[in-house]
Amino acid sequence: MDDLKLVFNNKSPMISVGSANFGQGLVLIAGPCSVESETQVRKVVDGIYGRAHILRGGAFKPRTSPYDFQGIGLEGLKILNSVRETIPVISEVLDVRDLPIVSEMVDIIQIGSRNMQNFPLLKEVGKLKKPVLLKRGMQATIEEWLSAAEYILYEGNPNVILCERGIRTFESYTRNTLDLNAVVAVKQKTNLPVIVDPSHGTGRSELVTNLSLAAVAAGADGLIIEVHPDPKNSVSDKEQALSPGEFNTLSEKAKALRCFLESASL
Repeated sequence: MDDLKLVFNNKSPMISVGSANFGQGLVLIAGPCSVESETQVRKVVDGIYGRAHILRGGAFKPRTSPYDFQGIGLEGLKILNSVRETIPVISEVLDVRDLPIVSEMVDIIQIGSRNMQNFPLLKEVGKLKKPVLLKRGMQATIEEWLSAAEYILYEGNPNVILCERGIRTFESYTRNTLDLNAVVAVKQKTNLPVIVDPSHGTGRSELVTNLSLAAVAAGADGLIIEVHPDPKNSVSDKEQALSPGEFNTLSEKAKALRCFLESASL
């Protein structure tokens, strides 16, 4: 890892988005896997308001099968943009050609697992000053993940947030294997904020709360949780989505644990 000079020496100021300060306290991001309608998004916003700092929602969705729902595209971005006065938003960009419109309509640009090593895309988001959430590739080593972050930093954007979202292993009970080892290791070696996605990390809604608490205990700077107003009828990833009420309970537990850990370290 000797060539990762910027990742290891990054001294960028705290990344602030709305009321969220990545690297100080616990940042909570919540929202649906896919934007389905304005009604759906506003129900989520109403349900998580005051508990989550940032709304997540996918307008463009990379799917393994070309026949699966792949988002509503520009219309989804417009819906997200319409609630930004209430809560900041994060959404994924898949293609360099979509970057100008995505960066205009969101507060944080997400680079998903499948695009972690899309080097042209990494270089282009690196030319922006907007915060970038970089998810770890599903089969990426820690070094490969940090090398992807180095591409963004090298182009001049210091506002990189890392996201551990589980890696693919031989285990089939869960969707992925949530690698909390990586959270500890990366935070020991870098100054970049690291958040955890236990929704994709487990793929099972009944495991999300406990793994969220484990992530907080491991030192994560935040959580990104899938929340849908009616999880059973979500068009994508319904098995791992929480209801707003379930998320609010999770948020209380996570914040209480974070406060306890901070007080215990004094």
